[in-house]
Amino acid sequence: MAEQKRDYYEVLGVDKGADDAAIKKAYRVLAKKYHPDMNPGDAEAEKKFKEASEAYAVLSDPDKRRQYDQFGHAAFDGGAGAGGFDFSGADFGDIFGDIFGDLFGGGRSRSHSNGPMKGANLRTSVRISFEEAVFGCKKEIELNVKETCKTCNGSGAKPGTSPETCSKCGGKGQVVFTQQSIFGTVRNVQTCPDCQGSGKMIKDKCVDCRGTGYISMKKRYSVDIPAGIDNGQSTRMPGLGEPGINGGPRGDVLIEVIVGRHPIFQRQDFDIYSTVPVSFAVAALGGEVLIDTVDGKVIYDVKAGTQTDSRIRLRGKGVPSWRNRDVRGDHYVTLVVQVPDKLKPEAKELLRQFDEVTGNSLNAAKAVTEQEHTGDGKESGKEGKKKKFWK
Repeated sequence: MAEQKRDYYEVLGVDKGADDAAIKKAYRVLAKKYHPDMNPGDAEAEKKFKEASEAYAVLSDPDKRRQYDQFGHAAFDGGAGAGGFDFSGADFGDIFGDIFGDLFGGGRSRSHSNGPMKGANLRTSVRISFEEAVFGCKKEIELNVKETCKTCNGSGAKPGTSPETCSKCGGKGQVVFTQQSIFGTVRNVQTCPDCQGSGKMIKDKCVDCRGTGYISMKKRYSVDIPAGIDNGQSTRMPGLGEPGINGGPRGDVLIEVIVGRHPIFQRQDFDIYSTVPVSFAVAALGGEVLIDTVDGKVIYDVKAGTQTDSRIRLRGKGVPSWRNRDVRGDHYVTLVVQVPDKLKPEAKELLRQFDEVTGNSLNAAKAVTEQEHTGDGKESGKEGKKKKFWK
């Protein structure tokens, strides 16, 4: 009994309402995965490749797809049958151009037009300070840019001569080549390797630009660094990049920003974080402290009894938003209580007196130990030895 064929839509993994683009995309994925050249000697892969190709040959053809939707596989029972499906009329050229390009070096260009194309982008970097990143600034950069050659006015040809039509592509900027596949001869289109798609060849090149039409030179530009930019982000200067192709616009310049470290502030998104020391007296009794912010010093009233590592929030003292510099993040400050490491004898005595009236913490451990040893005298021998050990 002949093996029952799977539903073509199921083979490609698409819905019955899928459009031509979805069908082509699904087949391209399967064809690359199971192509015999990618799976040499794998009979199962070859089988799946032929199954997917047969499904695509039907579903990519409007008439055959309509017959298949109405009658199923019975619509083609008179054909070549399983493994020998008639692929005549199926358009595999575009797909197998991609596949063979991937398999044999990837030299095929996806651009089938010699029309205007935007030039490549240039990249550079600039260093700024933490404050400059917060509030924005202007910086100067130096770039090697290509300017139109004044000798040939950008044609690339020696003065008195003109570019000639490319003999390889006939001025079309494209060449057609054929490849043999299991389906027969496949036609493919590639950007002309001689004229690089321009359709023109320069026989006598300009001596100044060597046929490129451009001369490289150093130029300085002033860059606006927006407020709120962060380390590693980039700003764009449009139209200052590489020249376009075939009359296309220039590319852009992308400037990556490297933000220097700050000795006090750290940043996370649009918020700023810092630590401020607070004296023991201010923490205990309350009082004012000066806090450094990116806007300058501010006075903050510390509440009495503030504990170390308490965090306060200064609203709107953070980093401005890119979209609206009037909208800013916050500044979070961690208060760290400072313990004096050098005290005069008078200060030490006053501190002992303070301790006596606030809980006598200096003698708390000693008092507890003495109470445990002299309390009720009912300690077990084991407990007594333990306490005597600690004593």
